[in-house]
Amino acid sequence: MENNKWLQQQIETLRSKSDVYQEQAFFLALGNAALEQQKRIEQAEGELDGRMWNPRQW
Repeated sequence: MENNKWLQQQIETLRSKSDVYQEQAFFLALGNAALEQQKRIEQAEGELDGRMWNPRQW
């Protein structure tokens, strides 16, 4: 989570410094992709925890 905050800050800094629309759009999409990736990581961790505690899944 901490790494994701740092990454989002870096992406936002790069986007704000860019004068080219295509670069700004790229950085915006990159930030969205990073958020989606973090969400999927959290979901996978939750699923793993759930399977570890479910004796039927052992």
